[in-house]
Amino acid sequence: MTSAALVLVMTPALAFFYGGMVRAKSVLNMMMMCLSAVGVVWVLWVVFGYSLAFGDDIGGVIGNPTQFAGLRGLVTGTYLATNGATVSIPLVGTIPAVVFVMFQAGFAMVTVALIAGAVADRMKYTAWLVFAALWATVVYFPVAHWVFALDGLASTHGGWIANHLGAIDFAGGTAVEVNSGASALALAIVVGKRRGWPRDPMRPHNLPAVMLGAGLLWLGWFGFNAGSALAADGTAAVALVNTLGAGAVSLLSWLVVEKIRHGKPTSFGAASGVVAGLVAITPSCSSVTPIGAILIGIAAGAISSLAIELKYRLGYDDSLDVVGVHLVAGIVGTVMIGLVASASAPAGVDGLLYGGGVDQLWRQIVAVLAVGLYALVATTVIALVLKRTIGVRSDPQDELDGIDDAEHAETAYDMLMTRGGRREL
Repeated sequence: MTSAALVLVMTPALAFFYGGMVRAKSVLNMMMMCLSAVGVVWVLWVVFGYSLAFGDDIGGVIGNPTQFAGLRGLVTGTYLATNGATVSIPLVGTIPAVVFVMFQAGFAMVTVALIAGAVADRMKYTAWLVFAALWATVVYFPVAHWVFALDGLASTHGGWIANHLGAIDFAGGTAVEVNSGASALALAIVVGKRRGWPRDPMRPHNLPAVMLGAGLLWLGWFGFNAGSALAADGTAAVALVNTLGAGAVSLLSWLVVEKIRHGKPTSFGAASGVVAGLVAITPSCSSVTPIGAILIGIAAGAISSLAIELKYRLGYDDSLDVVGVHLVAGIVGTVMIGLVASASAPAGVDGLLYGGGVDQLWRQIVAVLAVGLYALVATTVIALVLKRTIGVRSDPQDELDGIDDAEHAETAYDMLMTRGGRREL
């Protein structure tokens, strides 16, 4: 239950992280896009989403959508040992099924919210809500089934990546990070560039909020990764310490690259480096030693720091670097399992550098390609359909003025105050 609560905190934490990155005139819209994922996903998750993700496999693609529809069969049982009755409730592993439902719902919520960063300042809020619902249904729920639905965990037969391919993805390097990153790229291209980008400066308006968001994300990530052990055991302990290590080292790695390339280490870089390391260790936290986590952190921080500049070279406007951080670091962390995994870690697999050959490496690469390509294609289709029906772009004047007032009739800051008969800026 503690881990489930920590994972749920990650979505409002992301709202602070993203909200601080945008300009003051669109901060509320950005935070609303993140927070609305909680409501949209929870309704879908209860009605059919959990069943699509964790029901018995159908055709290797999805779970049975009716098996747990409305969480059927997951809340019945004997909860109190009275009158000679024995407590007997539905379990997933050794935990109550409804706790697992909430825990995994948090994964779905934050994954949807991650995509919002790619289209900051310019997407209609109603279009975002419809997109979030469609994307969760068509993309996230099936991919979660492929990656998270282990045979015999919540149902008898699970997804193909976890059970047939044999790729390791402990807490969502593919299902969460590669999935959201590839989808963010597709959505950003379909929606189009911000007006004035890259000519006009579009600097973060509140760096303390960015750092607060990064810190809260780090806190939540301990529940995200260690909680995926579904027990307070040795596997959870290794995941916990690796989550700390990769985030810490990636922070330093990003700052070193910044110092070398730009002359100054920045608070924005520190926050971004932490997140890149956490993204990369998500799939690998159960399969590497603390030294392996350090290597992954070094690679994630350095590579993501360089990757965020790809958007300027290739001409796509990924506003808040979802591609450069989540897609790239997700790939780094997932593929590096095939290189630095150690049989001494709980997953019990050796990577190439530990004498395991390329067997695990190719499995990791196939998982990345399968999820990334599916997310890219499916998201493009969803976005194009919405673009040609309800429209996805805010009014041009609203984008220039700031979409907080146009979309929500609010502003984050009262910039004009009256004091002693004078109006001050």
